[in-house]
Amino acid sequence: MENKEIRVIADAMSEKKGQDIVSLDLRSIGTAISDYFIVCNADSTTNVDAIADNVEERMIEKCGRKVLRSQGKENSFWIILDYGDIVVHVFQTQYREFYRLEDLWSDAQRCVF
Repeated sequence: MENKEIRVIADAMSEKKGQDIVSLDLRSIGTAISDYFIVCNADSTTNVDAIADNVEERMIEKCGRKVLRSQGKENSFWIILDYGDIVVHVFQTQYREFYRLEDLWSDAQRCVF
């Protein structure tokens, strides 16, 4: 399932201490808004922000891709980076536990990093 961009994102998350990094392959679901979600969490808003910034930097540097749109940087509880076919979710830990995004997409194939 893994592609180069998913690996770049997972590595960028890991570099900044992202926790519980999981990618979800949504291609077989049909109703999904993208091909992949990749999700991680961190314990502080500062760390959430650093992870999101690192993902953006690494995607430009290694894949030549800029984020199409992003949300959540004003509070850094849950930052979403939209690359069209890949949507990155960086949660503060308590919000990931509350929203349980992976449970909503439980039919998706998972890859844990």
